[in-house]
Amino acid sequence: MSRPLSLSRVALTAAAAVGALTLTALPAAATSTPAQIATSKANGVTYLKSLQAADGSYAGPGLSNEWAFSALAAAGTAAVDVTPDGDPAKNARSVYRTLLSTASWPSATPVVTDYERATLNAYAAGVDPARVSASRNLIADIYGYWQTSQPGYFGPPANFNGTVFAALALGGARTQSGQVRVPQALRDALVTRIRANQHDDGGWNYSKAEGDPGQLATAGDIDMTGAAMAALCVSGVPNTDTDIVQAKAFLKSKLVANSGAFNAMFGINTDSNGWAVSGLNACGINPQTGDFLTSLGRTPVDFLLAQQFNPGGGFKYQPADTVPSAYASADALRAVAGGGFTAAPPAPVTAGAPQWVAQGSLVSGTATKLALSVDDGTGSPKVCSVALTPTGTTTTLGAVLDAAIGAATPAGCVTAVTPSSGTGTVTALNGKANSGTGTWKVSIDGGAFTTASRGTTVGVGDTVAVRWGA
Repeated sequence: MSRPLSLSRVALTAAAAVGALTLTALPAAATSTPAQIATSKANGVTYLKSLQAADGSYAGPGLSNEWAFSALAAAGTAAVDVTPDGDPAKNARSVYRTLLSTASWPSATPVVTDYERATLNAYAAGVDPARVSASRNLIADIYGYWQTSQPGYFGPPANFNGTVFAALALGGARTQSGQVRVPQALRDALVTRIRANQHDDGGWNYSKAEGDPGQLATAGDIDMTGAAMAALCVSGVPNTDTDIVQAKAFLKSKLVANSGAFNAMFGINTDSNGWAVSGLNACGINPQTGDFLTSLGRTPVDFLLAQQFNPGGGFKYQPADTVPSAYASADALRAVAGGGFTAAPPAPVTAGAPQWVAQGSLVSGTATKLALSVDDGTGSPKVCSVALTPTGTTTTLGAVLDAAIGAATPAGCVTAVTPSSGTGTVTALNGKANSGTGTWKVSIDGGAFTTASRGTTVGVGDTVAVRWGA
């Protein structure tokens, strides 16, 4: 699907012809049964496996097939189990991790969606996105695109798409133990911006609408409505929330009765339907019942299954197409399997293969990045990626705060810290001192906030949140 502003499809999914076509063939059964869905998943996995290159790769420079990882995980297949001709040395997870660890990846001029896409798919592949290697921390890479002039946006605010996928990546790609690694203050800032960009019709679009009545009055887009719904829900918003209810009503208004398809801005297509269904899945809303069962007994899942070639397993982009699309197949399989925009990696079947792979420690002398947020209690957190070169296998909170003064992106995350040396309790940060019950505390990877001390241990890939309060 092409767009006037191409970030959404260029950076995140497929480009395809624009057109408005109607469904030409109805599914054999109205509401897809568990058996039909299981068959669709099995055949879809077979097709995605066929996309693996001889070297084991799915991804390369620019846009490629890496969305297969989130679809495979949703369907219950571990990326480490996907190999070309059964060669475990070329398993998809290892090859992808190697690519992400390369200094030249993603390009000389990266955009925030490169890191968001990689975070969602690395997580699904069983690669801890904060610990890809000693030098690659995808969470810190995303933090570096925080907009200090418009807090809550990641990347150019005009490309609202980047903020939506920041929420999906930061809220959806949890720690290996299942903990949300980013602090609630950051999630709340994202939620505020996503709410402010909801159009009057209940949908969202890929470009910024906040503060522009004319843009807010324009039509929402099926794709971005699904993504924005999911972004809110993975950020802690319940599906009973007014904005989710309005988005649900928007999607319902776009249903085509005789097919179950959503009539998207650029015509009926599998990608748009897949994103919408993934949004519903992420919010715990059944896409096969209630508001999403049409008057003629069709559902969005019925439409997706009708686009699948069987037994080949690939999905076509539009109903009139005669060949499968790799991107449409990943979007459709992820949705049919009940997934949102990422999924925790399944347990591998390959003997001895762990569920997760991750860098275990910092490497002395190897430059790295850490994700840092500073919340002084005023409702405007500072967020940055901190560059530092460790001198051991771990570092300290004091070293991170010191490095942030001169080596943070964006700058200004930390301007001063007291004391400026040693291992003692942090008594002031950015000019705000401990006072009574209001003191500086620190959380590592979403853990409990405890007294912030310069000597607090910080390890490879740790997401560091510092806040002032009781």
